[in-house]
Amino acid sequence: MPGQPSTLDGKTSPRRRSRNVILSVAAVAVLFAAVWLARRLDQSLRVATGLVSHTLCSETFVCGLNPDQVYEEILRPMPALRRIRWAVRFHIDRGRREVRASAAGKFESRAVYRDRLGCILVRGDEPPRLPLTEAVDAHERAAAPLLPEIAGPALVEPLNDGLRAALDRAFAEPAQGPYRRVKAIVIAHNGHVVAERYAPGVDRAMPLIGYSVSKSVINAMVGILVRQGRLSVEQPAPVPAWREPSNPRHAITLDSLLRMTSGLALDEKGLALDPVARMLYLERDMAEFAERAPLQSAPGRTWNYSGGNTLILSRVVRDAVGGNADDVL
Repeated sequence: MPGQPSTLDGKTSPRRRSRNVILSVAAVAVLFAAVWLARRLDQSLRVATGLVSHTLCSETFVCGLNPDQVYEEILRPMPALRRIRWAVRFHIDRGRREVRASAAGKFESRAVYRDRLGCILVRGDEPPRLPLTEAVDAHERAAAPLLPEIAGPALVEPLNDGLRAALDRAFAEPAQGPYRRVKAIVIAHNGHVVAERYAPGVDRAMPLIGYSVSKSVINAMVGILVRQGRLSVEQPAPVPAWREPSNPRHAITLDSLLRMTSGLALDEKGLALDPVARMLYLERDMAEFAERAPLQSAPGRTWNYSGGNTLILSRVVRDAVGGNADDVL
């Protein structure tokens, strides 16, 4: 009869016990797999909406570009959005200078513009960070240029046919994608601009997102501080969390961070599940997240291009000059 043991002595047969164990293990495995997949999906969608809101915030309120055009030209073709772009929605609030993005009405991310410091992702109703002090404003207004001008007020046309042809090739679009979407090219030689060209709607006064050019800027700042004797590239990086010699990251030097050979497990392959993607779009303190990454190889041995190294360097630079945004400026 249903529900009765399978043997006459009232005990479950070994075959049925074995089947029950297998079913229980399978059920647990399915549960763990479902939780794992749910977490991966959650991270992927939150990274995607963070990418959309932060990029559109920067392009709209820093650069002054059309957000709809930016979405179509820059964001829509990205692999991270290709499969979910049908579900992505964004809203630009010009009065509050913020951008909200969501996927299927959930996983909302919000980016807010801060005067002269760009855009920041905020969580929930969290307010953006406080503005800079009036003293910094006054100092910036009074500061003289550190370098001579490299071009006059007029657009610098190419000096020869070779440069003109090079710019023509760079701005020419193929008949079908992927498209280049070049916004600006400036060519300098011997300390002077010798040619420049800009896309429609872009001019020489418009700030543009630098992406990985920022790595070179941070490296230059480190070089200036080394020249001033405030940092050393050969010594262990001055990261408080790595101070103890027993910490496996203690051997990481500024030189290895600059050369992308820190050995930290901070892969950056352009995928939503990359550690760097989580760092950029889900973590409040990006440098601290990068500092906690485990080592996947000994420092100085393996090259692995990752923005996590640069975020750690940016924290080192900030701490070396005083520790806050006012000091950095």
